[in-house]
Amino acid sequence: MRVHSQSIMKQSQRIGLSVVILAAIGCADSTLPTAVAPGRATAAASSNTGGTNSVVNYDSKSLAEYQTKWANIYGPLELSAGGTLNQKQNGEVTISAVPFHVGADYSVYDHLKYIAISTRSFDVPPVGSLEFSVRISASTPGAVSGRVIRGCYGAPYSYLHVGDLCAQPWSAPALEGQQAGVVLNMINFATGQLFDWFVSDNEVFALIERLPTSVTNSPGTPIVDAYTQIIKVAKINKAQDHHVAIRYSRGLVLSRVEYFLDGQLFASVDNVGVPLDVQHVPFTGIAPSLGGGHPLKSQLNSFVIGHGLFSLLDAFPYQDFTVPSLSVSVPMSERLFGQGATGSFKQFQVTTR
Repeated sequence: MRVHSQSIMKQSQRIGLSVVILAAIGCADSTLPTAVAPGRATAAASSNTGGTNSVVNYDSKSLAEYQTKWANIYGPLELSAGGTLNQKQNGEVTISAVPFHVGADYSVYDHLKYIAISTRSFDVPPVGSLEFSVRISASTPGAVSGRVIRGCYGAPYSYLHVGDLCAQPWSAPALEGQQAGVVLNMINFATGQLFDWFVSDNEVFALIERLPTSVTNSPGTPIVDAYTQIIKVAKINKAQDHHVAIRYSRGLVLSRVEYFLDGQLFASVDNVGVPLDVQHVPFTGIAPSLGGGHPLKSQLNSFVIGHGLFSLLDAFPYQDFTVPSLSVSVPMSERLFGQGATGSFKQFQVTTR
């Protein structure tokens, strides 16, 4: 096998980026990365039977306002490789990277093509719910559901080209949204707990995951408590935009996340922090967990919003160094094959009940 200079350059760039990422998100006492201002969202509360509601509209009217509300804590990513960002006065922001140019065969960093994290965190009531919602228009040229991604069990960057000698081949079909997705994130950095909507040309899926300490640098999440699982997939009409929402609710016993698509309940998960297969809850099977997880109700006190462009083409647990026997190396040709994404976001809203 020959190691090309471009591969070495990409490796060094991505490993360098990973150091920045780990430094940025290594915080145990807050859901916000240290690079993000710790301001709290406030809004006038209106009376409502059984409690109070507050609504925060989180759109931007200019690029300057967008840059105060959102932080690229992982770097510009595709924006430094030819991608574009356009903020309109009506509040709609469009991010485009067609095709994708940013890739990595290292941990979770291939997933990020563009991501912006809100510079405000939003509290979860002790009894009540917090909901993030936005209207998304997605275009993902080059992504076709069912494309088979090929790799080889081994260390990062150990499998450079499909067809090279491979002692233990790995392959898996990828959903359209795994190849290129326009994404809404609900993130608690302190625990590594995430809820995501992925929208592509013809499909949507809801994802739930908890990233381990080796990725977030936040203590208390061993690999056996981590998981990444796609809950449900559905076909959509590519000719229209779609309103997606994620609501986390908790009470004396309740700890539930719900995903809404165009105003209708799409999926829900109870006992957040415990993987779906451990709970014997039906899901897509992507991907099995490694352990029993851990309930997180008492720790999920606030969340930040994320949005961007993603791919999800590798295998959980994403080359975690604590389980090297499960490490799968996927070459760049299988990660970047001409696919890309354009996503428009408008009507960002945060509702606390």
